[in-house]
Amino acid sequence: MKKIFALFFAAGLFTVLTAFLDQNEPWVIPDKYASMTNPTSDSDSECIDVGESLYSKHCKSCHGSEGFGDGKKANEIDTPMPDITTADYKNQSDGEKYYKSFIGRKDMPNYEKKITNEEDRWCLINYMDQL
Repeated sequence: MKKIFALFFAAGLFTVLTAFLDQNEPWVIPDKYASMTNPTSDSDSECIDVGESLYSKHCKSCHGSEGFGDGKKANEIDTPMPDITTADYKNQSDGEKYYKSFIGRKDMPNYEKKITNEEDRWCLINYMDQL
């Protein structure tokens, strides 16, 4: 009985620890995305307006109205919510931002089918860069 308890305890501890460590694991950006560059202008006001609209619809509930990661749903998610107003976010390549925003992983959903227009995706990134 003690061996069974020890085995279940070890398995449970392993599961909890790996789940915690897994949330902070670095993103691996495939080369296809890492080399992408934003083809839209970050000063195009119409593009920024499109990005703002998409952000309000798809991102604000988790990332917050100003991008601090303090949206209404942020506390419901196990993965730490990033602050997209920081230099760490801003200094990422266009491709890194694209991959993380639209391909996603774990609690960050894939938005390829929700935001299908490629230019709109880049407009959303332009908007987030201005937060």
